[in-house]
Amino acid sequence: MKKSSVFLLALVLALTSFTAGMEYQRGDVTQDGSVDIDDVTCLISYILNGSWPEDTVPVIDPITPQTEVVTVNGVSFTMVTIEGGAFMMGSTAEQGNDVEFNETPSHQVTLTSYSIGQTEVTQALWNAVMGSNPSSFTGDANRPVEQVSWDDCQEFISRLNQLTGKNFRLPTEAEWEYAARGGNNSKGYKFAGGNDINAVAWYWDEGNAISSTQPVATKAPNELQLYDMSGNVWEWCQDWFGDYTSAPQTNPTGATEGEEHVCRGGAWDHSAYMCRIPVRNPCPADFSDINLGLRLAL
Repeated sequence: MKKSSVFLLALVLALTSFTAGMEYQRGDVTQDGSVDIDDVTCLISYILNGSWPEDTVPVIDPITPQTEVVTVNGVSFTMVTIEGGAFMMGSTAEQGNDVEFNETPSHQVTLTSYSIGQTEVTQALWNAVMGSNPSSFTGDANRPVEQVSWDDCQEFISRLNQLTGKNFRLPTEAEWEYAARGGNNSKGYKFAGGNDINAVAWYWDEGNAISSTQPVATKAPNELQLYDMSGNVWEWCQDWFGDYTSAPQTNPTGATEGEEHVCRGGAWDHSAYMCRIPVRNPCPADFSDINLGLRLAL
């Protein structure tokens, strides 16, 4: 095989896949169950003509984030690596006229890489670490834990780190927003994962009245395969709550002092408006509620 054909075959392998039932055959552009020179020819046809041959609908692979599964006392959870980058933090164009004063001014933030929980901390994980479950809405251990204060979260994280030998923490507010926006994969959605809130979030309105939290990861994920970053429960951040400035920042950690910490994401008993990505909610460190939980960072 000529070098050019080898190169193009490698390109097929790197870029394309298709769905066959629940299976994915990487590189099989022609969908004949094998990866060969015919797939190269198909790709060349697309390059030259701008369209795929009839009955061939390959799908460009999304960037799949790196993950790590951690197990504690028999309960497993997944951390997703978030590749560092720069973004505009605060209300930006996709929010239209839906803007609160504390979401402005938007400002450039640059972050180094970190990891964040694929889901909110579940009641199962909290119980595995703490030996108890403070939540009001029980009956399904995959519901997010709630009724936990910022102080409670610090104790939980301290015990979790003792059990795992890792350095888990709450995400900074900037890390939370960057992840909710989809990081470097962001498509500029209003909510975490899309513009149709019904597809991505558990929230409340007159036509969508729910009466409790819901099991995590039962709505569609965002661009980084993170679930429930809009809705279900508010999520504590590490930062003190403070006003934004227009100055660019690198790895910001919020105000140096304050009386309240930042909560993000909206909740099951809040409107779609409150589940928008840039929404910020100040809460005292000892405050807990039936709509307030957490997501881990590392």
